[in-house]
Amino acid sequence: MTSETTTTPHLDRIVGPSDLKHMKDAELAVLAGELRNEVISVVSETGGHLGSSLGVVELTVALHAVFNAPMDKLIWDVGHQCYPHKVLTGRRHRMRTLRQKDGLSGFTKRDESEFDPFGAAHSSTSISAALGFAVGRDMGRPTGDAIAVIGDGSISAGMAYEALNNAGAEGRRLIVVLNDNEMSIAPPVGAMSTYLSGLYTEQMLSMKDLAEGVESLLPPPMRDGARRARQMVTGQGSSGTLFEELGFEYMGPVDGHDVRQLLRVFRAARARAKGPVLIHCCTVKGKGYSPAENSTDKYHGVSKFDVATGAQVKSKPNAPSYTSVFGNALTDAAARDPNIVAITAAMPSGTGVNLMAKRFPDRVFDVGIAEQHGVTFAAGMAASGLKPFCAIYSTFLQRGYDQIVHDVALQKLPVRFAIDRAGLVGADGATHAGSFDIAYLSNLPGFTVMAAADEAELVHMVETAAAYDEGPIAFRYPRGAGVGAALPEQGKVLEIGKGRIMREGTDLAILSLGTHLEHAQAAAALLEAEGVSVTVADARFAKPLDTQLVEELARDHAGLITLEQGAEGGFGSVVLHHLARRGLLDKGLAVRPLTLPDRFIHQGSADQMYEDAGLTVDEICITCLNILFPDGKVVEFPSRA
Repeated sequence: MTSETTTTPHLDRIVGPSDLKHMKDAELAVLAGELRNEVISVVSETGGHLGSSLGVVELTVALHAVFNAPMDKLIWDVGHQCYPHKVLTGRRHRMRTLRQKDGLSGFTKRDESEFDPFGAAHSSTSISAALGFAVGRDMGRPTGDAIAVIGDGSISAGMAYEALNNAGAEGRRLIVVLNDNEMSIAPPVGAMSTYLSGLYTEQMLSMKDLAEGVESLLPPPMRDGARRARQMVTGQGSSGTLFEELGFEYMGPVDGHDVRQLLRVFRAARARAKGPVLIHCCTVKGKGYSPAENSTDKYHGVSKFDVATGAQVKSKPNAPSYTSVFGNALTDAAARDPNIVAITAAMPSGTGVNLMAKRFPDRVFDVGIAEQHGVTFAAGMAASGLKPFCAIYSTFLQRGYDQIVHDVALQKLPVRFAIDRAGLVGADGATHAGSFDIAYLSNLPGFTVMAAADEAELVHMVETAAAYDEGPIAFRYPRGAGVGAALPEQGKVLEIGKGRIMREGTDLAILSLGTHLEHAQAAAALLEAEGVSVTVADARFAKPLDTQLVEELARDHAGLITLEQGAEGGFGSVVLHHLARRGLLDKGLAVRPLTLPDRFIHQGSADQMYEDAGLTVDEICITCLNILFPDGKVVEFPSRA
């Protein structure tokens, strides 16, 4: 299945989607097989979201064969499944740069191709965006049909239902393709799908007609399949008409791996749809590659792997991941305190709460892709007297910000926010970077905000959060392995709002928040060799700020550098505000906040992204030297690290 051994005569003819229009249906089915092998070959070299992309190969071929992108707007929800789409839309020659610095994004991206009309990497946005395009079309903008492809997980989120409700009320021509990879296509269900598809080529049957007319004709096992399909899209077990009441016409379930069937259904929808239509396609995640199909996670996100065996090539870290350290520390704390519960938004293994779930399954709650609900759910738990740990990635916690403000902070409820993937995250790029949580939490009254400098500190912060009942508290930590710090058997409760001195110096001070402390220590060592004495401190808390520590650093040094893995407006701003209020900036103190720049950082390795952001050891050294020697500005520093 590698690019060197697989022949792709049909795929080689594709320069863009228009080339699919010249192929016969049988040729399109062959093309799908070649496309699947191409995606496997590419991801084996780059890593990425394999299972979801393999699940939509036939779906992608059929959509591009029937609709006329880029005039028609094809919007992939989340974008995990967009690799086949990228291959067919003129990017095949660049696919092996996927998720690398200056390469193709792992998601759809507007400035990458005209065939990506809407960028996405967070879920449940596609129907809203597609409706926006439909309105634009109806108001004379140069756009054709709007097609949203959304998964069964993404459609469970509240935003998707808000969009469906609005779309049904608008009544505009809009096509929603529901990619349901929860229900495998067994032969009986496949037969049912073929039968239903045949009916739809003749007329669009209503939901009621399907329920009453079709189900009665099916033998009992097939009735169960039909009932499950209807429950998935309507939430009702009998002849429910939720979607009909919303104004949608339902088509399906359709075998999402039968190109001919998909072509018939999409052609019927394109020819006959007058208002909003929902096409229910059943697919298998990882389809066509047995290691993915048989894997528990269906190879959702993989590193480089051997195509023949499916074995992933993973570097062996010298230290455990921050995620696993958190999960183990939380489980230990939960063993000692029966009031501790955990909440995750469809990411139990990604956040590490699966470790607690193995031991205390009744105390871990997966709310699905519903961060807003998850936050308020946690608030209700806290109000009841429980100790909820709400474990959500930084970038996804943004989705629940109003709930953080209104339902948690305003009521001073002790929800514990475990914020994974803080800072820059690497190959997933800007959409998944945890750039803003320090800023968006530190400005909330009564919030306590911590950042772990290493994995041992993370264990202490879990214990600190468990013991804290005065209000909301958050602690952040990055993706990947720790720095190799020795882990304590049990965390200790930190004094709220108190930092620590890591290294004493006399000339300058670096006040670090989070895991860039390691960079600060390295920079101080290099500067020491140049005759510059630097104090290094770990703030631990962005809020409440250790004002005594800040004032001592300001009083005893010529300059103060703040360092954080977050955007402007975060920790550095908190420090500057305090110094200004105390008049400490009036006495000649030089302050330089080192933050992420005021722009989005695109994908690469985490180290490459921090280099792009100017947060390297060398940049810290240069900043320090330019405070001491402003007249002879230093522009580079030869690192000896």
